[in-house]
Amino acid sequence: MKIIRVVDLSHPVTEATQVYPGDPVPHLEQHSTIEKDGFNLVSITMGSQSGTHVDAPFHFDESGKRIDELDLQLFVGPAVVLDCGDLSSREEITIESLGDQLKQIQPGDIALFKTRWSRFYGTDEYFNNPYLNAELVEHLINLGVLTFGLDAINIDETPDESHAGVGFPAHHIIARAGGVICENLTNLDAIDFDRPLVSLLPMKFIAIDGAPVRAVAMEVA
Repeated sequence: MKIIRVVDLSHPVTEATQVYPGDPVPHLEQHSTIEKDGFNLVSITMGSQSGTHVDAPFHFDESGKRIDELDLQLFVGPAVVLDCGDLSSREEITIESLGDQLKQIQPGDIALFKTRWSRFYGTDEYFNNPYLNAELVEHLINLGVLTFGLDAINIDETPDESHAGVGFPAHHIIARAGGVICENLTNLDAIDFDRPLVSLLPMKFIAIDGAPVRAVAMEVA
């Protein structure tokens, strides 16, 4: 196997990183310098769900597996990019809206949803994200998908003062199935080749709900 191209699907982590409402904001501080200590070192404080990240089942299920307990094969594999079209604020993505694209899915595939909502990253509109219909999630799990990713802040509707939302059905369904979710992807338009090899490998934290990732898609031959 030869890797022809690697496409970065990750947002940078800075103090300007947009986080889910109420989550800790990343803080980076110079701890050591070459001038003072002979080397550079930065102290980093951030939430487990900061930036481009994956959720383990434990994020929404007390009995679910933690991030370090999951099979690494859940995070690496062939992917299908599902084009969700021109979406409106808080629009639900359904089996019907994806149509014949779902026929591409094979057991074990990673399903990536191209909502193009990352164009609003850094603005309030980013919280008005489109989201996955529960029936669609169940259907994909029945097709053999256990890894879901999208270029928005939340696979479910993000509640606020004006929108109570419907809870977090997609999170709960995927957690019960032992699957994982990758949120805050970006640059999915750059995947202009079929069946990319995708890596969403998380940092190896112990016994927690999720972790940041450097998500990439690889064109291979």
